[in-house]
Amino acid sequence: MFDFIPPTTPNRPDTQGTLPQSEEFLHALRATGQDPLVLERMNNAVVLRQRFWGRLDVAMVNRARIANPLRLLEILQEEGLRRTPVILSPEAPTPDLAQLGAVPLVSPGHIARLDLSRSPERRRAALHQKWRNRLRHAETQGLRLTRQNMPVDPNHWLLTADCAQQSQRGYRSWPLALTLAYAQANTGMAKLFQAFDGKEPVAAILVLRHGRDATYHIAHTTARGKALSAHNLLMWEAMSWLSAQGCKTLDLGLINTEDSPGLARFKLGTGASLHRLGGTWVFWPPMGRLLAPLARLDRRMMGA
Repeated sequence: MFDFIPPTTPNRPDTQGTLPQSEEFLHALRATGQDPLVLERMNNAVVLRQRFWGRLDVAMVNRARIANPLRLLEILQEEGLRRTPVILSPEAPTPDLAQLGAVPLVSPGHIARLDLSRSPERRRAALHQKWRNRLRHAETQGLRLTRQNMPVDPNHWLLTADCAQQSQRGYRSWPLALTLAYAQANTGMAKLFQAFDGKEPVAAILVLRHGRDATYHIAHTTARGKALSAHNLLMWEAMSWLSAQGCKTLDLGLINTEDSPGLARFKLGTGASLHRLGGTWVFWPPMGRLLAPLARLDRRMMGA
């Protein structure tokens, strides 16, 4: 599938903050009327609460670093979640969860993470050759680039194009209301980059900043934009601007070589490194001891 092998970053506790565990994400959730739990005793971990089928309460901890899973589960129970199923999606492999009776649901995936602390020369040199060639091609096409705060407008062309694409390809991303709430609740932290061929928008990227990091959130390129390699030029512009603003890393999201090989090549072509996540687990206190043997059977799949 790929003619190069991206490096893999080590899972270190001092790596950058993740979007789902950021203060900015917390602001967006509250702006939509949600009331997540914040665990001050666990480095302010954000815990979402959702109800399924109108009766089942579920707690979710997404992309958090769980250095002490036992303590996390103890605190959740102390917070009144003793009989509530807890879905855990750690930022890094956390094999101790199996020993505590958590049952694996989804094996670990990988995200692409781009280091923005390097100089422009080093970032350009790190681009894959084909990616760099497309960037050079785009730079000669006379495209006009703009950068602005994301308008709080559900009818913006990027948002409507993304919704149509989700429906066409059968996947789901953030609710539109949450994206708009993020832009409204975090002034200047949702940046929209657009490329125009004349007056026609041919590509756009929405990047969400959080702390000293950023996440590639939504992007769309028209057929004309693809012919002009506009996506590559916009990504390079976003990378350069974020670096100049002092951002350390850009999270490019999940790598899926089976369903989206072209997007995976695009992300890895930026010079990003692979980072392995911790998979998805469920811990249900009333069933913990009963399910513990099943959890241990799947430790290898979950990266133990």
